[in-house]
Amino acid sequence: MNLLATRGVMRRGAAAVQEHAAEGGPPDLGEMLMHHLSDSNVIEFGFLGWSWERVLPVWEPLFSLGPVTVDLSPTKHSVFMFLAAILLLLVFLPIGRAMRGKSDRAPKGLANAMEAMVLFFRDEVVRRNIGHGADVYTSFILTLFFFILSMNLLGLVPFAATPTGNLSVTGALALVTFCVTEISGMRQLGFKGYMGTSFYAPPGMGRVGTGMMLMIMTPVEFLGKLTKPFALMIRLFANMTAGHTLVLSLIGMIFLFANLTYGKWVIAGASLGMVLAVMMLELFVAFLQAYIFAMLSAVFIGLIRHPH
Repeated sequence: MNLLATRGVMRRGAAAVQEHAAEGGPPDLGEMLMHHLSDSNVIEFGFLGWSWERVLPVWEPLFSLGPVTVDLSPTKHSVFMFLAAILLLLVFLPIGRAMRGKSDRAPKGLANAMEAMVLFFRDEVVRRNIGHGADVYTSFILTLFFFILSMNLLGLVPFAATPTGNLSVTGALALVTFCVTEISGMRQLGFKGYMGTSFYAPPGMGRVGTGMMLMIMTPVEFLGKLTKPFALMIRLFANMTAGHTLVLSLIGMIFLFANLTYGKWVIAGASLGMVLAVMMLELFVAFLQAYIFAMLSAVFIGLIRHPH
């Protein structure tokens, strides 16, 4: 599949080279990068030398409130995000039906592998980082992991897109994690205990010292709450975007040196070799970033539930 994806990008890059050559200028690699990395209302398909574009419908904004308009028209990233959710349902619903009522013996095949992964997350990620009462968060952490993983892997499929390379998607995931974290802290600590996580002053200080510490520490604690989901959002977005940018840039080297008389085939072979190596690294990063997002979400929930 990686070879097919590389071939598709090379074919579109060759078209860009021909277009710019006809205009008398070098290929615009920046435009090619932005075209493949940014969201749009166009989905490109292609296979074995032929391709076409599917333009998604553009709807009028559903409502407008002053300068804010809400437009829910489908885009390339939203389509593949829903596709990731559908694929997960197609995988896990049969596994759930197969395992129902069969607790007396171990499952087989894919169900066995999924059970091992679920148990690993429950024991080594959720329970270890959240502590007492952690099992109720296992389904949430597993949903985060598999949903992010499926979106990351879709980005490695030919002519697909990576929804996690969109700040809106990673920001929404981080916002959901933030809400779950804060609500779980309020439920565990109560209203007074939860407010103590934001308005903090060391015990044993006088009124003046307490007031001064509240003025200093309260903004720090609020910033600490906001930087956690912000770090989740930026980390996932940056890692997924950087990998695809590197792959496309290496492929672009082929077209930059396409007019050389000698050595262009050496450059093309070296570029393809580096692209395949980076694609293997991207496969590892897809799993790693999904795991890190899920693990840090469990860590943040554990920190607010057990302030000590």
